[in-house]
Amino acid sequence: MAKRYHLSGNRYSKSELLPKNMSVPLLSAAPASINARVNSFMTTGEETPRRGNQDLRALDILIEQAYRQIFFHAFKADRDPRLESQLRSGQITVRQFARGLLLSSKFRNDFYRCNSNYRIVEHLIGRVLGRPTYGVQEQIVWSIVIAERGLPELVDILLNSEEYLLNFGEDQVPCQRSRLLAGRAIGDLPFNQQAPRYGAYWREITAQRAPSADPAAGGQLNHLTISPAWVAGQPPLLAQRLWLALVAIGSLEIGRLLISTIAAMLSTNG
Repeated sequence: MAKRYHLSGNRYSKSELLPKNMSVPLLSAAPASINARVNSFMTTGEETPRRGNQDLRALDILIEQAYRQIFFHAFKADRDPRLESQLRSGQITVRQFARGLLLSSKFRNDFYRCNSNYRIVEHLIGRVLGRPTYGVQEQIVWSIVIAERGLPELVDILLNSEEYLLNFGEDQVPCQRSRLLAGRAIGDLPFNQQAPRYGAYWREITAQRAPSADPAAGGQLNHLTISPAWVAGQPPLLAQRLWLALVAIGSLEIGRLLISTIAAMLSTNG
């Protein structure tokens, strides 16, 4: 038997005898911190549960498929190690990985800046939803969204659409749907071949910006500033004579060095 004491006023008083093996009830404590009882502001983090049962080799193949679908081909400099690390650790889904690639500097520089809004809509519909656009009307609708709200808004609309979620969900790389059909010997042309990175419009604009040779001007390059001292595309006569004199002096000096070297070698052998 053991004695039990409790606090009564300012004095300890002796209580009745209690059995020795009697357990003390758990005390209740008011929560002192609210962090554990509030949803985190961060969607992902170090404490985010990682997805289990992931085969590393299968994940590598999945990442390569995503690069081919969005970029057609990704060089080492085009890859995003940060996004890949987040996908491998389970912090983001494949859908979020695709979003990161679509909003990357690679896609902006090599696709978005090289095409009109109508053609960007074709690229996004084909690469995200895996189908061609529903005619010019759909191109007009989504091109207005790009013009008013920007590229990220359209990317989010497509990735959050019911069509995308029903066909690909969170963990499947988007792909060209129904390219091969039963009863057809040859399937549709792959989307990356139907829609190259940029079309004739960008090639024409690039050609206009770059200097080109004009046959009428003796093959000289356009868009270049030529000194007014030049006559018929040739430098002044004095400049030509100075250049010829420098060439002659340089040739004589090189010849002198060669003769001196050969003479030194022959004298050494003797």
